[in-house]
Amino acid sequence: MLKAVFVNPSPVSKVLVRATNWLGDAVISLPAIRAIRNAFPRAHLAVVARPWVADLYARESAIDQMILYTAQKGLAGKREFARRLRTQGFDCAILLQNAFDAALMAWMAGIPIRIGYKRDGRSLLLTHSVPVPEPGDIPRHEAFYYLELLRRVRLLECLPALQEIRLEGGNPARESGLSRLAALGVGSDVIGISPGAAYGGAKRWLAERFAEAAATLGSNALVFGSAAEKTLCEQVAAALVRSGMSARDLAGDTSLREFIDLAAACRVFLTNDSGAMHVAAALGVPTVAIFGATDDTKTGPLSAVTRVVREHAECSPCLLRECPIDHRCMTRVSSAAVAGAALDLLEENSPAWTHETKS
Repeated sequence: MLKAVFVNPSPVSKVLVRATNWLGDAVISLPAIRAIRNAFPRAHLAVVARPWVADLYARESAIDQMILYTAQKGLAGKREFARRLRTQGFDCAILLQNAFDAALMAWMAGIPIRIGYKRDGRSLLLTHSVPVPEPGDIPRHEAFYYLELLRRVRLLECLPALQEIRLEGGNPARESGLSRLAALGVGSDVIGISPGAAYGGAKRWLAERFAEAAATLGSNALVFGSAAEKTLCEQVAAALVRSGMSARDLAGDTSLREFIDLAAACRVFLTNDSGAMHVAAALGVPTVAIFGATDDTKTGPLSAVTRVVREHAECSPCLLRECPIDHRCMTRVSSAAVAGAALDLLEENSPAWTHETKS
């Protein structure tokens, strides 16, 4: 039986949240961030986040302060960062990140209440060390993993019936994105494509099929990716141009803030299972996500305007970074299937910026 570990929110005036490190996880954690705000309605809420996800959290009205966490060199660097946190007088730290380093940071900062999952050898550094949910304890989607941490310390009465995650500020993001498109000399009727996946090649659909699918949907495309994905994005953009489309390769050329704005301005978004997928879906942009090696019931987009396309493979989902055989889970997904899913979405849904909500 789960032992209850209660937290009384009444005396807490300053809450520190250690955010997740990766973009997709950051989107998935937003319902938990909002639940923390509801649990501490009058407290000052600060979020410690890596620079590459900070702009996503900075859009949230639930958050009062962003604290950037860069790589700390050695124990001296960690002590200095903890000293800076200590001077702010936080009463409570909630660790959405699982790492030992997150608990060490809160402990060194002398924060009296330190809440996190009991894992990665950090239990002794926590005042509220919460058992990790067992399979079947909670709904499958990863968003409930973060929410369950709050429920187990009674900061959340029950898990919500979570259907969607939406970013705040969708309308301003779209307007900014349209202005950026105009500055780039790109028309407003744009298809967004994200052919990469930071986790590994097993999650990546074939580059030429992204181009084939997009070619049936419109005449303008933006190809997004990190600097490390430049070659892949160039291949997709070149294939799009050969098909007669106008394509702009933006790999490595946009900040997260710029990407969010441009993604919000897209008419439809084609993507692998990636952080870009979660952002586009959370903006309410009609999004088609191709899944193979990973499990869409756990890490798929939570949005009514998305479609997941996958084909049966005996070995899927394997959760491997690289496919050791023939990548059949992805090669079996046709460009026609992805284009068809996109056309269905466009027919069924009006643009998401007319439906902006908070989850």
